[in-house]
Amino acid sequence: MNSYERKQANRRDRLNAAADRAEGRSNEAYKRADMSEAATGIPFGQPILVGHHSEGRHRAAIKRADNAMRKSVEEGKRASELRGKAAAVGTGGISSDDPDAINKLKEKLAKLERDQAEMKAANKVTRKWSKKGVTHESTGDDFEAFAKELAEAVGHPVSHKLAKELMTPQWGNAGPIGFPPYRLTNNNAEIKRLKNRIEQLEKASEAETKEHDFQGVCKVVENVEENRVQFIFDGKPSAEVRGIMKDHGFRWAPSQGAWQRKLTGNARYSARLALQALGVQI
Repeated sequence: MNSYERKQANRRDRLNAAADRAEGRSNEAYKRADMSEAATGIPFGQPILVGHHSEGRHRAAIKRADNAMRKSVEEGKRASELRGKAAAVGTGGISSDDPDAINKLKEKLAKLERDQAEMKAANKVTRKWSKKGVTHESTGDDFEAFAKELAEAVGHPVSHKLAKELMTPQWGNAGPIGFPPYRLTNNNAEIKRLKNRIEQLEKASEAETKEHDFQGVCKVVENVEENRVQFIFDGKPSAEVRGIMKDHGFRWAPSQGAWQRKLTGNARYSARLALQALGVQI
């Protein structure tokens, strides 16, 4: 587990711990909503006796129970939201913050390229045997020969179900057979996107951390190791300065002692705008 994966695991643990606490508060509030006679001293189902000495106590008990039940429901929802966030950690794809991002992207790229080659090979074989009269309704030796050549073309076993699906016209009898064109087009577009992203990350990995000291205002750091653009101030900045940071997408990171956002071209541009808003002449 690398540093990024540990950070993700820690975040998942924190969210689950927060969910446990919210669930505990929900359960405690539910207990406080108890309207039994043992809890309130009022017989269950008894209406409010208007004018009786118990009226005030009865109304107060109902109000407490109502507030407690609302609190229980709110905390229960909060617990569910936190567990959902915990479950989603690490499922958003390969992050540029991951030090192994380039290797992981290359692995993903290799798989997509294999898929592309296999789909092209499968379509070639499917069209060949279609011209020989094999259809999705075919059986016997011809279909077996088609399935065998299909497996040889893609380099791994192919089920009869998939072979029949490939031989089935997609839009009725006149539709194309094989893997649909959109799958090859979309897969090829993803291949190009990944190649471009890998190239960008490889260039970024060769960059070095840069610091720009704007005397009397702040220090701006292009932190390559953390993959962040960071604003560092002497002490806590004023509410106005904090507002400028937030307006330009920067968030306070206690672990770094800096206002930061992910290191991208947009982040660099936002940093320039933030500096101008802070009165720095660039």
